[in-house]
Amino acid sequence: MNFSLFTAAAMISLTSVLKIIAQILNAGVAITAIALAMYALSFDFRDHIARTFMIILALVAIVFTSDTIANISNSSAIIQAWLQLRWAAMALMPAAYFYFSDALLTITGRPSRGRRTLLARVFMLISLVWAVLIPLRITVGALAADANPVAYLLRSPVSVVFGAYYLGVLVLSFYNLARAVLRSNTTTTRRRLFYLFIGASAPAITCVLFLFHGSALFSRNPDFFWLLTNLGAIVTGIALVVIAYVVSFFGLSWTDRAIKSRLFRWLMRGPFVAMMVLGATTVVRRYGLTLGDPYIPYVPVAMVGTVLILEYFITLLAPGLEKTLFFGSDREDLSLIRTLEERMLTEKDLDQFLEIIAASICDQLQVRGAFIAVVENGSVNYFIHAGDRHIMDKLPETGELIRAVQTDQQVSREMVRLGSFQLIPLVYQQDIEQTRLFGVCGFPVGAADAFVPEQISAVRLLADRATLALKDRALQMQVLTSLSLLQPEVDYIQELIASSSYNQKGIYRNGSAQVPGEFTDWVKDALTHYWGGPKLTNNPLLNLRLVEITSENYDGSKTNALRALLKQAIDQSKPEGDRKYTSDWILYNILDLKFIQGEKVREVARKLAMSEADLYRKQRVALENVARILMRQEAERIASEKQPKVEADVPLNGSAEPL
Repeated sequence: MNFSLFTAAAMISLTSVLKIIAQILNAGVAITAIALAMYALSFDFRDHIARTFMIILALVAIVFTSDTIANISNSSAIIQAWLQLRWAAMALMPAAYFYFSDALLTITGRPSRGRRTLLARVFMLISLVWAVLIPLRITVGALAADANPVAYLLRSPVSVVFGAYYLGVLVLSFYNLARAVLRSNTTTTRRRLFYLFIGASAPAITCVLFLFHGSALFSRNPDFFWLLTNLGAIVTGIALVVIAYVVSFFGLSWTDRAIKSRLFRWLMRGPFVAMMVLGATTVVRRYGLTLGDPYIPYVPVAMVGTVLILEYFITLLAPGLEKTLFFGSDREDLSLIRTLEERMLTEKDLDQFLEIIAASICDQLQVRGAFIAVVENGSVNYFIHAGDRHIMDKLPETGELIRAVQTDQQVSREMVRLGSFQLIPLVYQQDIEQTRLFGVCGFPVGAADAFVPEQISAVRLLADRATLALKDRALQMQVLTSLSLLQPEVDYIQELIASSSYNQKGIYRNGSAQVPGEFTDWVKDALTHYWGGPKLTNNPLLNLRLVEITSENYDGSKTNALRALLKQAIDQSKPEGDRKYTSDWILYNILDLKFIQGEKVREVARKLAMSEADLYRKQRVALENVARILMRQEAERIASEKQPKVEADVPLNGSAEPL
């Protein structure tokens, strides 16, 4: 007898396990949709995409919540009510998807000329009619008596028409989404929209499975039905997260790092914990049913224990995972401003934002490419471009870009035509009489190109946002510079503590508490006018003791002495052997070709086989190396001349005389 019971239990174990897993996963999808809807409450609902995404989340949450409750309920009336609610949400889903695809296509520079808007309204009206007809048992029938493998509503003669409508509108929606992907002419935009296309497909396709509940295929093969249900729930849950991530760029003004970080935290502490707790309590409760008591005391213990254990490990591991997965090369800056990291705009964030701006201009105007030249100290520091990189080959010299938007030292706020490029000055009004140029945005235009006023207005708005980001970054750099100046002092004191812990004379040792933050800028100015110019002849580096001593070998000329010291510092970064254009020679080649030989930026970039933006980044590293060498030489020169004695500086009686 016991053996028979064991055999019967084994025979139904696979189906039972698959059914339990399906119930947990469906509930998990509902939890994820609700959690993401709560996350989406922080979106800017003036954005059309954010609004339609919220509607889709709400419908998915209703579908899976209704299905979960209907599958665990024992009352026929309750089951029928929840299944009718599920069908109502499914009836509204095609119209919501069409609204979503229309909003996305509009963002990519293809606004509706009236036809898509009219279709969206018609589809919404038809969906509402389908939903209203559900309680009247027209769209779908009454509750089926046979709930194999799951409870379902009988299909009416009109259900086939509804199924055709559902699939037809979804096909039109995905056609619009595909058009949006194909209209993107930058890698980043295309990749994100492709993720959105794939992610948006999953919930809609998964809901198609509900249309076939009660079919003979699923009745004869319950295991296949539950496997398909589990797979659909897993794919839907992942897809919802992907959609939320991509849509966040439209509904939020956060940086990519902040979006990833906050979404990760919310998913870990919200849906993940809820799903694990639900799974643990369900398993324990089912175990209790086998013992004849579904309310065994282990249920609350499992619930509380799972919450505490998961929260502990999330608290312990999540910060490290965030830094590893999302922060990347910005870790150094973010660790320096740890308490302000969510409010700061790092250089990577700025470059990414400017690339998004340039890509948006490409999408809005449908031009081959666009660029943003970042201006610092009256000269172009580096470029950010999107689209076809070959447009940069026809770009005028950086000096011409700035002169084109300046007249008598005043910066125009109007668009300027320069050759085959249309330029937009990124100007910020600091006060009534003073403006500051932070950059120049441009894109190639042809003689036949004509843009509608809506496009020009959108591009101006994008330019204003780029200006705001550059202005904020400039202000934040002042904060970072101040923090950078404080950090070496703290490090220096720590070194003194370490050196004097076992020998008090270590407190008197020579050293420098900090490196002036503007030192690298002085080096860059001197090299810019290496063969003569005010940035060299009036450079603060001429006041170095090292320059003064070296000038004795150049008939007292500090300018020639500084030029020689800069050349020596550059030569110290030169690898051994003949000149090559390999990675280990990059820093030396940049300094020698650009500053010593005076070649143009474009020519240097071509010789070194890199983009101009990458060249400017590598140039900063090379300049820092030169500054470091000069500072070390200056410190060594001062130390060798002074060589202070502790006995002469400190009174024998241990008292200090006032200065």
